[in-house]
Amino acid sequence: MNAVKNSILIVGGGIGGLTAALACAQKGAQARLIERARAFSEVGAGIQMGPNVTRTLFAWGLEKSLRDVVFTPKRLQVRDTQSGAELGVLRLGQRSVDVYGAPYFSVHRADLHQVLLQKVVASGAAELNLNCQIDLIQDHGDHVAVTGQGLPADFAEKLTAEAVVGADGLWSHTRHYVLPQTPPRETGLLAYRALISTQDLPEKLRTADVNIWIGPKVHAVLYPVRRGEFLNVVVIVQGRASEPLEDWDQSAHRHDLNLAMGPLHADLRGVLDAVGNWRLWPLCDRPPLSGPQEMAKGRIALLGDAAHPMRPFMAQGAGMAMEDAAELATCWSRLDLPLPERWHLYAKARWARNARVQQKSIRNGQIFHMSGPLKWGRDMAMKVMGESLMDVPWLYAGP
Repeated sequence: MNAVKNSILIVGGGIGGLTAALACAQKGAQARLIERARAFSEVGAGIQMGPNVTRTLFAWGLEKSLRDVVFTPKRLQVRDTQSGAELGVLRLGQRSVDVYGAPYFSVHRADLHQVLLQKVVASGAAELNLNCQIDLIQDHGDHVAVTGQGLPADFAEKLTAEAVVGADGLWSHTRHYVLPQTPPRETGLLAYRALISTQDLPEKLRTADVNIWIGPKVHAVLYPVRRGEFLNVVVIVQGRASEPLEDWDQSAHRHDLNLAMGPLHADLRGVLDAVGNWRLWPLCDRPPLSGPQEMAKGRIALLGDAAHPMRPFMAQGAGMAMEDAAELATCWSRLDLPLPERWHLYAKARWARNARVQQKSIRNGQIFHMSGPLKWGRDMAMKVMGESLMDVPWLYAGP
């Protein structure tokens, strides 16, 4: 059974899956996307998008629609959770455009997802199918066959394609066709997240910046989203989930958060007290990638969290998925090569950069939560080195 020429089956309808569909379609692929949910939607916290990410999105023709929903922060400011002292500042705003050629945005995840979905639908980039459950993926050498439930009627219960892209997230079911099946690892960190209307905050607590508050065993990240109408709040503390890890979006209790955070500066306390409802997100990841074999095998490739879930301490989880999508499309267009060789090129081009971001994210989390003499040394280094320590040229300049 031969697959339709130039056909790609994308598993997962989140940000990674939609960007893969959009990017590959622009390179001539006939993309079919399947999603197990009954509706396309995205939950979760806000996203920071550095110039490496916005540059990619602009190249796909999304600049205008993005600017309708994002916020452009002026700076990234780091403060001490207890004293409130400013430890360092990285200018964003116009500096991001001047230095890296693209802006730095903050956006709510659901808003970004909607922009991508609308672009895919309007451009006809992919056939979208909901409520699909995969039971088996078979790589037959010259095509890939997928069996499952709820697949499009014209395929009965079997769907074929030239290639499969697993963009189905942290708990990916596609992943074990590339690698031995292992669960994600629990990090021992919990993320409390919330969204606050800017109008509900006192004037002095409103901000046009990304604010990172760091302290012993805790840190908080605050930044505007939805054109500045809301403040996205994420607080990371040490702790373990009391519920199954796959139920990552859980309600949370303010009392538990207060106990985990300890004493706080009045400014940070004022913002947290304004939160009406908290949600809890047990953080999981996987060890940094060790080679291209962890991102592709034969006609099956992995993208984003399905391949390299990472801690959010470089604000690049979604960004790396979108960079993956761009490289995937570039390699797809190498029609002079057999499909498995194209996917190998993709994995070879992406694995080391993803691994570096994974490693740096782990290290950043350790730095944020330092205490005692290590904390003192960190604070002095930030004050002395300032912007040069906080900037990330190797990342923001792009792959």
